[in-house]
Amino acid sequence: MSFTGTGKVWMNGTFVEWADAKIHVASHVIHYGSAVFEGIRCYKTPKGSAVFRLDAHVRRLYDSAKIYRMEYAVGRDTFTAALVETIRVNRLKACYIRPLIYRGYHALGVNPFPCPVDAAILVWEWGAYLGQDAAEKGVDVRVSSWSRSAPNTFPSLAKTSANYANSQLVKMEAIVEGYSEGIALDTFGYVSEGSGQNVFIVRDNVVYTPPLAASLLPGITRDSVITVARELGYRVREEMLPRELLYIADEVFYAGTAVEITPIRSIDKIVIGDGTRGPVTHAIQRTFFDIINGEVPDTRRWLTYVYPEESPLRETVEAALKAR
Repeated sequence: MSFTGTGKVWMNGTFVEWADAKIHVASHVIHYGSAVFEGIRCYKTPKGSAVFRLDAHVRRLYDSAKIYRMEYAVGRDTFTAALVETIRVNRLKACYIRPLIYRGYHALGVNPFPCPVDAAILVWEWGAYLGQDAAEKGVDVRVSSWSRSAPNTFPSLAKTSANYANSQLVKMEAIVEGYSEGIALDTFGYVSEGSGQNVFIVRDNVVYTPPLAASLLPGITRDSVITVARELGYRVREEMLPRELLYIADEVFYAGTAVEITPIRSIDKIVIGDGTRGPVTHAIQRTFFDIINGEVPDTRRWLTYVYPEESPLRETVEAALKAR
């Protein structure tokens, strides 16, 4: 999905115009992939614009940075306020949010320590990742020939730019072969995840998903789906899943910030169930969308309202604005 960026980008505490948000070509991140990032969504709700599970996303961002020994000078609370402020400054009611912590410009070489740790926050309007009809009609995917990284090679619990070189291979292979997406296996041949989404399988009304040990990212939407499924009365099992279980599942769906909840109608040209969105997927999807769209009470405290009169971060945001 292409887009033309406009508005302002937050860079190390300063707002700059989108076209001026630049780094040096010798920055460490360009040569060695030394960056961690997040993908977050802000939704337009009846009570105002609300960011979905903001605290969880910022925590994972800082966890990723810690794994890669990237200590950023701004603390989590201040950075959270900066995320909210960036949405406000750009006057967006609904948007995709991309915070990035990366190694900047100082020296080249594998050793990253001499390079500064910088950060940026971008926001833009972004619709359905896999197409407008995907949430209802589902998508066709393939099992990728590319595996996820073996344990103790790249840390899968970190959302790092370097890991997405693997994701690009999964995605490109799928597109070239005529599919919307791919599903990667781990190095032992068990189901891992999509190029940027977690995978769920439904069989006999039991919801299955691979465990974190299967070289996958601990998705925030994944955690939300597990919570919602259990609240709806479904059994949820996190366990190693053999590839062939994908083909004989009653339902399969993706979960992620970009794809939200998207059913999978076929895998490797094998029809899943009857080839339509299944009842369990539909029930979880409906509840999930009611939550993110603010149609039901926020009993889980998953929504952070953006504008001062609605935001639990009001005082922090206002202080950040005065300090500009």
